[in-house]
Amino acid sequence: MSGPTPYVPLDERGWRLAMGLRPLDLSRWLEVDRHRDEDLAQKAALLADRRDLVVATRPEGDDASRELLDEVLAWLATHRPDLASAADPLEHPIVAASRLIQEDLCVLVRSDEWRLQAASVCFPSRWDLASKIGTTLDQIHRPVPGYDEELARPTNSTFDRLKPERPFWRLNWTLIDNPDLHQPVRNPGAPHGGLPDWFFRVERQTIRRLPASGAVVFTIHNYVSALGEMVDADGSFAENLLRAIDEAPPAMKDYKGWQGVSDHLRSVLNPSP
Repeated sequence: MSGPTPYVPLDERGWRLAMGLRPLDLSRWLEVDRHRDEDLAQKAALLADRRDLVVATRPEGDDASRELLDEVLAWLATHRPDLASAADPLEHPIVAASRLIQEDLCVLVRSDEWRLQAASVCFPSRWDLASKIGTTLDQIHRPVPGYDEELARPTNSTFDRLKPERPFWRLNWTLIDNPDLHQPVRNPGAPHGGLPDWFFRVERQTIRRLPASGAVVFTIHNYVSALGEMVDADGSFAENLLRAIDEAPPAMKDYKGWQGVSDHLRSVLNPSP
């Protein structure tokens, strides 16, 4: 973690719960940044020591996982031929793919509904992969306040209508008190202390349909920046952040651990003389 994140998905109009999908140029499907070596080393350690926490697969996701690995290898060969791209044929293909890129990977397959059938998620933002495998889109997102009412229908519709040639990307953000990428356990407490204790975490997510299997791949690339660096880099950042937290519904503040955060953050940013 160093320097401000390249993405700041704060709306000047305040809090909004929306999918926020944008068309994706497939040449930018994956991203490579200066933390690649560090991230891949951390993935390797987690896969060695905590595999049951970061990998979950079902047979229904195997064919799509193999296709995903082929797509990752093809993307690297075309767009980053300078990077290592050797996959272990004895490993599950979603794990082999995950070792090559910074992104976490989820494969969803349509049966009765869209279900998570394979995933390698080394850098979760306070959610448990083992409890999600085999579940539907709605079940995965049900803990999110407002999802059922506002996002369930458009999310399922987007997956149903997604075409291989028209992928999308979106951004998600949160304010946390720990810069670690691997955070599988929810912490209901709010960030506290001074600016060095606060971090702005952004997920760059992509959604694309695989052409052969018809499965949908969901990728997550995490960026974590010290809040002080974000404030220093962008004069409007603090104002937009406070507005978003202030306007978030009470249930969302509880879910995110943001109760009382805006008042404390104001005191941190504007200490009394």
